[in-house]
Amino acid sequence: MPNLIPQSARRGRSQSGNDLLAKNLGYFSIALGLAELLAPRVVCRVAGINGLESLIQAYGAREIATGIAILTSHDPEPWIWGRVAGDVADMATVATGLGQDNDKRENSMLALTALAAVALVDVVCASGLTAEKGGRKTAIADYSRRSGFPRGVHTARGAAQDFQVPDDMRIPAPLRPWQ
Repeated sequence: MPNLIPQSARRGRSQSGNDLLAKNLGYFSIALGLAELLAPRVVCRVAGINGLESLIQAYGAREIATGIAILTSHDPEPWIWGRVAGDVADMATVATGLGQDNDKRENSMLALTALAAVALVDVVCASGLTAEKGGRKTAIADYSRRSGFPRGVHTARGAAQDFQVPDDMRIPAPLRPWQ
């Protein structure tokens, strides 16, 4: 039976293009998380939001944890979807800077645009990883030609007929049924 799951690995490599993109997004997460964790005031000033430094630091810790999980996980797909959810939270936070009384409203708009671009890359990567896995219909395995016996069924038939039970495996005399 032919393999129904499409081959996604790059020639000569053990990772697909989406796996490579996920790895790069993991490194990006760690770098962004360090910036948010170590310089939250600068990040707030650049994004055009004020007074949210502690929230930005929490987002930085989230980014670092997600980046480490992406890089160390065998399957980065759920962690990339986690990045997408984090992007939504980031955009909601930056959108608070679009208020009319904000003198750095342009900064918030640019930051929101950058976050939308990163979110798009995250969605493309996560969707690609999900598509590579396949679903129930693509992951059909055919075991009809397997018997479960290492040397085949023909050698297993009748093999136990001449089996002699050793004395130590017989029922002791006091435990035998009445005759």
